[in-house]
Amino acid sequence: MNLITIFLVALLVLMGLAVGDWVNLYLALPIFAVALVVGASLKVANVWQKFVILRLGKLQSVKGPGLFAIIPILDKVVAIVDVRIQTTAFNAEQALTKDTVPVNVDAIIFWHVHDAEKAALAITNYREAIDRVAQTSLREMIGSSILASLLSDRKEADLQLKNEIGTKTAPWGISVSSVEIRDVAIPVALQDAMSRQAQAEREKQARVILGSAEAAIAGKFVEAADIYAGHPAALQLRAMNIIYETTKERGTTILIPSSMVDSLNPSTTLALAFGSKAVAEPSVGRTTRTESGSV
Repeated sequence: MNLITIFLVALLVLMGLAVGDWVNLYLALPIFAVALVVGASLKVANVWQKFVILRLGKLQSVKGPGLFAIIPILDKVVAIVDVRIQTTAFNAEQALTKDTVPVNVDAIIFWHVHDAEKAALAITNYREAIDRVAQTSLREMIGSSILASLLSDRKEADLQLKNEIGTKTAPWGISVSSVEIRDVAIPVALQDAMSRQAQAEREKQARVILGSAEAAIAGKFVEAADIYAGHPAALQLRAMNIIYETTKERGTTILIPSSMVDSLNPSTTLALAFGSKAVAEPSVGRTTRTESGSV
């Protein structure tokens, strides 16, 4: 009984007592009868509630929200349906995938009643039915999927479950908003095998990347060797730079053969550089004279 009905019934009862005490007891009896009728007929439905009412066994109406009245004895409220979004958790234990792998899957479904009449009259207990349908659909989905797709394509699995469950619950006046798979548990032995496989794949990828880097470095070395072959002085300068970069840290000692020190002599390096320049200049002069003679 709602607060409005309680207030009206209490007010009528007090009026009946007052009339029976001050006026006549027989006049108070009709007031008490009205109080009983008001208490049995006035109903208040909240904004999220729907009252399904039968009159003499037949559907009379679906009321709510707000204040409404029914006819006592003739009318009966057979169900009060909550139309807010509901959540139901369900799972499937030791369900076999398409590639015969046992998995434990936990999921949750979000649903609401869009037709209170069907939810109350088309099925005995729609909450229990949703739980059973969700579990059955989850096992069917697992049985038709391989483990790899079940682990990687969660969104596709959620959408498939939503469509299957929604199709089965639509005749009951229930709409499925979404289905979310929360966890997929696989056997420990299979977890170790998958971990080793993933590690092997990562090592393979690392070796491929390292091989590509080595090939690129080798190509650069070939280009550098071609340049140094035509410029011996540059090669010696590069060697001296490498020695400097190696010995600039404190506490570093390097043993260099005397022949290598002689080859890195700065005077020798400069002589080679000037010698290569002198060789290049006569060749240019001869080329010029040849061209002038031909003219």
